[in-house]
Amino acid sequence: MPSKWIRFSIAGLLAAIVAAGLPAGGWGEDSTPTAQSPAAPTSQAPATPTSPVQAPSAQSQGAPQAAPGTQPPAGPPAPAANSPPAAPEASKPGEPANPPSEGSTGETVDLPARPFAYIEGKADRDEIYGAILGSLGLVKRDMDKVGLKPAGRPLAVFVESDDSGFRYHAGFPLEAAPADKASLSDAVKIGQTPSGKAMRFQHVGSYADIDATYDAITAYLDEKGVDAQDSFVEEYVNDVKDADDPALEVNIYVLLK
Repeated sequence: MPSKWIRFSIAGLLAAIVAAGLPAGGWGEDSTPTAQSPAAPTSQAPATPTSPVQAPSAQSQGAPQAAPGTQPPAGPPAPAANSPPAAPEASKPGEPANPPSEGSTGETVDLPARPFAYIEGKADRDEIYGAILGSLGLVKRDMDKVGLKPAGRPLAVFVESDDSGFRYHAGFPLEAAPADKASLSDAVKIGQTPSGKAMRFQHVGSYADIDATYDAITAYLDEKGVDAQDSFVEEYVNDVKDADDPALEVNIYVLLK
Protein backbone atom coordinates (compact mmCIF):
# COMPACT_ATOMS: atom_id res chain seq x y z
CA MET A 1 0.00 0.00 0.00
CA PRO A 2 1.42 3.47 -0.82
CA SER A 3 2.53 5.43 2.25
CA LYS A 4 0.02 8.32 1.78
CA TRP A 5 -2.90 5.90 2.18
CA ILE A 6 -1.33 4.60 5.37
CA ARG A 7 -1.21 8.16 6.82
CA PHE A 8 -4.87 8.75 5.95
CA SER A 9 -5.87 5.47 7.62
CA ILE A 10 -3.96 6.28 10.83
CA ALA A 11 -5.46 9.78 11.02
CA GLY A 12 -8.96 8.34 10.71
CA LEU A 13 -8.23 5.80 13.44
CA LEU A 14 -7.04 8.48 15.91
CA ALA A 15 -10.13 10.54 15.22
CA ALA A 16 -12.31 7.54 16.05
CA ILE A 17 -10.45 7.01 19.35
CA VAL A 18 -10.97 10.62 20.46
CA ALA A 19 -14.64 10.47 19.54
CA ALA A 20 -15.12 7.32 21.64
CA GLY A 21 -13.43 8.90 24.66
CA LEU A 22 -10.70 6.27 24.91
CA PRO A 23 -7.27 7.23 26.28
CA ALA A 24 -4.57 7.18 23.67
CA GLY A 25 -2.48 4.67 25.64
CA GLY A 26 -5.33 2.26 26.45
CA TRP A 27 -4.22 -0.52 24.03
CA GLY A 28 -1.29 -1.83 26.09
CA GLU A 29 2.31 -2.20 25.01
CA ASP A 30 1.97 -5.73 23.71
CA SER A 31 -1.02 -5.21 21.46
CA THR A 32 -0.71 -1.61 20.18
CA PRO A 33 0.91 -1.34 16.78
CA THR A 34 3.33 1.53 16.54
CA ALA A 35 2.42 4.63 14.60
CA GLN A 36 5.42 4.15 12.39
CA SER A 37 4.57 2.98 8.91
CA PRO A 38 5.54 -0.68 8.48
CA ALA A 39 6.68 0.05 4.98
CA ALA A 40 9.19 2.68 6.08
CA PRO A 41 12.70 1.18 5.92
CA THR A 42 14.78 1.32 9.08
CA SER A 43 18.09 3.09 8.94
CA GLN A 44 19.78 0.65 11.31
CA ALA A 45 21.77 -2.33 10.11
CA PRO A 46 19.82 -5.63 10.22
CA ALA A 47 20.41 -7.73 13.32
CA THR A 48 22.75 -10.69 13.03
CA PRO A 49 20.60 -13.87 12.72
CA THR A 50 22.79 -15.84 15.11
CA SER A 51 22.60 -13.32 17.96
CA PRO A 52 19.85 -14.19 20.54
CA VAL A 53 20.00 -10.67 22.02
CA GLN A 54 18.94 -8.88 18.85
CA ALA A 55 15.96 -11.08 17.90
CA PRO A 56 13.17 -10.64 20.57
CA SER A 57 10.41 -10.02 18.00
CA ALA A 58 8.40 -13.07 19.08
CA GLN A 59 7.74 -11.44 22.51
CA SER A 60 6.35 -8.24 21.02
CA GLN A 61 3.93 -10.25 18.85
CA GLY A 62 2.49 -12.29 21.74
CA ALA A 63 4.33 -15.55 20.97
CA PRO A 64 4.82 -17.92 23.95
CA GLN A 65 8.11 -17.40 25.77
CA ALA A 66 10.42 -20.06 27.18
CA ALA A 67 10.42 -20.38 30.95
CA PRO A 68 13.37 -18.75 32.73
CA GLY A 69 16.41 -20.96 32.73
CA THR A 70 15.12 -23.14 29.86
CA GLN A 71 16.44 -21.10 26.93
CA PRO A 72 18.55 -23.38 24.71
CA PRO A 73 22.25 -22.64 24.75
CA ALA A 74 23.67 -20.60 21.94
CA GLY A 75 25.42 -22.57 19.21
CA PRO A 76 29.18 -22.51 18.75
CA PRO A 77 30.51 -19.18 17.49
CA ALA A 78 30.99 -18.94 13.77
CA PRO A 79 34.62 -18.77 12.64
CA ALA A 80 35.96 -15.35 11.76
CA ALA A 81 35.54 -14.47 8.12
CA ASN A 82 39.22 -13.73 7.70
CA SER A 83 40.45 -16.76 9.62
CA PRO A 84 43.09 -18.56 7.48
CA PRO A 85 42.73 -22.33 6.91
CA ALA A 86 44.83 -24.64 8.99
CA ALA A 87 48.29 -25.13 7.53
CA PRO A 88 49.13 -28.65 6.24
CA GLU A 89 51.42 -30.77 8.34
CA ALA A 90 55.03 -30.10 7.47
CA SER A 91 57.12 -32.86 5.95
CA LYS A 92 59.37 -34.69 8.32
CA PRO A 93 63.09 -33.90 8.04
CA GLY A 94 64.82 -36.08 5.51
CA GLU A 95 61.66 -37.12 3.68
CA PRO A 96 61.86 -36.50 -0.09
CA ALA A 97 58.95 -34.48 -1.40
CA ASN A 98 58.80 -36.43 -4.67
CA PRO A 99 60.87 -39.64 -4.78
CA PRO A 100 60.49 -40.30 -8.55
CA SER A 101 62.01 -36.94 -9.50
CA GLU A 102 64.24 -36.14 -6.54
CA GLY A 103 65.47 -39.53 -5.37
CA SER A 104 65.79 -40.59 -1.77
CA THR A 105 68.55 -39.44 0.54
CA GLY A 106 71.68 -41.54 0.04
CA GLU A 107 72.37 -44.33 2.51
CA THR A 108 75.92 -45.66 2.84
CA VAL A 109 76.14 -49.44 2.51
CA ASP A 110 78.78 -52.14 2.07
CA LEU A 111 78.35 -54.18 -1.11
CA PRO A 112 79.76 -57.72 -0.80
CA ALA A 113 81.34 -59.41 -3.82
CA ARG A 114 79.12 -62.22 -5.11
CA PRO A 115 79.32 -64.61 -8.06
CA PHE A 116 77.59 -63.04 -11.02
CA ALA A 117 76.22 -64.56 -14.23
CA TYR A 118 75.96 -61.76 -16.79
CA ILE A 119 75.95 -60.63 -20.39
CA GLU A 120 77.95 -57.68 -21.71
CA GLY A 121 75.78 -55.33 -23.70
CA LYS A 122 75.59 -51.87 -25.17
CA ALA A 123 72.54 -49.80 -26.04
CA ASP A 124 71.43 -46.29 -26.90
CA ARG A 125 69.89 -44.20 -24.14
CA ASP A 126 66.37 -44.53 -25.51
CA GLU A 127 66.66 -48.32 -25.76
CA ILE A 128 68.61 -49.15 -22.62
CA TYR A 129 65.79 -50.62 -20.50
CA GLY A 130 64.56 -52.94 -23.26
CA ALA A 131 68.16 -54.05 -23.95
CA ILE A 132 68.72 -54.84 -20.26
CA LEU A 133 65.51 -56.89 -20.09
CA GLY A 134 66.57 -58.83 -23.19
CA SER A 135 69.98 -59.55 -21.68
CA LEU A 136 68.45 -60.72 -18.40
CA GLY A 137 66.21 -63.11 -20.31
CA LEU A 138 69.20 -64.71 -22.06
CA VAL A 139 71.10 -65.07 -18.79
CA LYS A 140 68.15 -66.68 -17.05
CA ARG A 141 67.70 -69.13 -19.94
CA ASP A 142 71.33 -70.34 -19.66
CA MET A 143 71.08 -70.53 -15.87
CA ASP A 144 67.99 -72.72 -16.14
CA LYS A 145 69.84 -75.08 -18.49
CA VAL A 146 72.45 -75.90 -15.85
CA GLY A 147 70.14 -75.67 -12.83
CA LEU A 148 71.48 -72.40 -11.36
CA LYS A 149 69.16 -70.32 -9.19
CA PRO A 150 69.41 -66.53 -8.70
CA ALA A 151 70.55 -65.43 -5.24
CA GLY A 152 69.02 -61.96 -5.45
CA ARG A 153 67.29 -59.47 -7.69
CA PRO A 154 68.62 -58.86 -11.23
CA LEU A 155 71.33 -56.23 -11.64
CA ALA A 156 72.72 -53.98 -14.33
CA VAL A 157 76.27 -52.71 -13.81
CA PHE A 158 76.99 -49.63 -15.93
CA VAL A 159 80.67 -49.67 -16.72
CA GLU A 160 80.91 -46.95 -19.36
CA SER A 161 78.76 -44.20 -20.84
CA ASP A 162 79.00 -41.60 -23.55
CA ASP A 163 76.69 -39.36 -25.54
CA SER A 164 75.41 -42.26 -27.61
CA GLY A 165 74.59 -44.74 -24.88
CA PHE A 166 75.85 -47.15 -22.23
CA ARG A 167 77.94 -50.29 -21.93
CA TYR A 168 76.65 -52.56 -19.20
CA HIS A 169 76.78 -56.00 -17.56
CA ALA A 170 73.28 -57.37 -16.90
CA GLY A 171 72.64 -60.55 -14.95
CA PHE A 172 71.89 -62.31 -11.67
CA PRO A 173 73.92 -62.81 -8.48
CA LEU A 174 74.59 -66.45 -7.53
CA GLU A 175 75.07 -68.27 -4.24
CA ALA A 176 78.18 -69.91 -5.63
CA ALA A 177 79.95 -69.97 -8.96
CA PRO A 178 79.70 -73.23 -10.94
CA ALA A 179 82.83 -75.31 -10.53
CA ASP A 180 85.45 -75.03 -13.25
CA LYS A 181 83.36 -72.71 -15.40
CA ALA A 182 84.16 -69.19 -16.49
CA SER A 183 81.03 -68.95 -18.59
CA LEU A 184 77.70 -70.65 -19.20
CA SER A 185 77.75 -70.04 -22.95
CA ASP A 186 79.45 -67.88 -25.54
CA ALA A 187 77.37 -64.91 -24.35
CA VAL A 188 76.83 -65.53 -20.62
CA LYS A 189 79.93 -65.16 -18.44
CA ILE A 190 80.66 -65.79 -14.78
CA GLY A 191 82.26 -62.98 -12.80
CA GLN A 192 81.68 -61.02 -9.60
CA THR A 193 79.40 -58.19 -8.64
CA PRO A 194 80.96 -54.83 -7.70
CA SER A 195 81.91 -54.59 -4.03
CA GLY A 196 82.93 -51.96 -1.49
CA LYS A 197 81.44 -48.77 -0.07
CA ALA A 198 78.48 -47.39 -1.94
CA MET A 199 75.58 -45.01 -1.49
CA ARG A 200 72.11 -46.35 -2.16
CA PHE A 201 69.32 -44.25 -3.66
CA GLN A 202 65.84 -45.21 -4.81
CA HIS A 203 63.89 -44.49 -7.95
CA VAL A 204 60.13 -45.13 -7.97
CA GLY A 205 58.44 -44.45 -11.29
CA SER A 206 58.85 -45.22 -14.96
CA TYR A 207 62.30 -45.92 -16.34
CA ALA A 208 61.67 -43.16 -18.85
CA ASP A 209 61.86 -40.71 -15.91
CA ILE A 210 64.97 -42.13 -14.25
CA ASP A 211 67.19 -39.37 -15.64
CA ALA A 212 65.53 -36.94 -13.21
CA THR A 213 66.54 -39.19 -10.31
CA TYR A 214 70.13 -39.34 -11.55
CA ASP A 215 70.19 -35.55 -11.82
CA ALA A 216 69.04 -35.32 -8.21
CA ILE A 217 71.68 -37.86 -7.14
CA THR A 218 74.41 -35.89 -8.91
CA ALA A 219 73.28 -32.68 -7.20
CA TYR A 220 73.22 -34.44 -3.82
CA LEU A 221 76.75 -35.85 -4.24
CA ASP A 222 78.05 -32.44 -5.28
CA GLU A 223 76.41 -30.76 -2.31
CA LYS A 224 77.84 -33.30 0.14
CA GLY A 225 81.26 -33.34 -1.50
CA VAL A 226 81.14 -37.12 -2.08
CA ASP A 227 83.88 -38.57 -4.30
CA ALA A 228 82.26 -41.30 -6.41
CA GLN A 229 83.41 -43.71 -9.08
CA ASP A 230 82.20 -43.50 -12.64
CA SER A 231 80.35 -46.83 -12.46
CA PHE A 232 77.04 -47.52 -10.75
CA VAL A 233 74.65 -50.43 -10.25
CA GLU A 234 70.90 -50.68 -10.76
CA GLU A 235 68.98 -53.35 -8.81
CA TYR A 236 65.48 -54.00 -10.14
CA VAL A 237 63.24 -54.52 -7.11
CA ASN A 238 60.17 -55.68 -9.06
CA ASP A 239 59.47 -57.22 -12.45
CA VAL A 240 58.32 -54.49 -14.82
CA LYS A 241 58.37 -55.11 -18.56
CA ASP A 242 57.37 -51.65 -19.82
CA ALA A 243 59.73 -48.70 -19.54
CA ASP A 244 56.73 -46.39 -19.12
CA ASP A 245 55.19 -48.36 -16.23
CA PRO A 246 55.12 -46.05 -13.14
CA ALA A 247 55.21 -49.06 -10.77
CA LEU A 248 58.91 -49.69 -11.37
CA GLU A 249 61.21 -49.62 -8.32
CA VAL A 250 64.98 -49.43 -8.72
CA ASN A 251 67.73 -49.30 -6.11
CA ILE A 252 70.67 -47.29 -7.47
CA TYR A 253 74.11 -47.92 -5.96
CA VAL A 254 76.80 -45.30 -6.49
CA LEU A 255 80.25 -46.76 -5.81
CA LEU A 256 82.54 -44.55 -3.74
CA LYS A 257 86.26 -44.00 -4.19
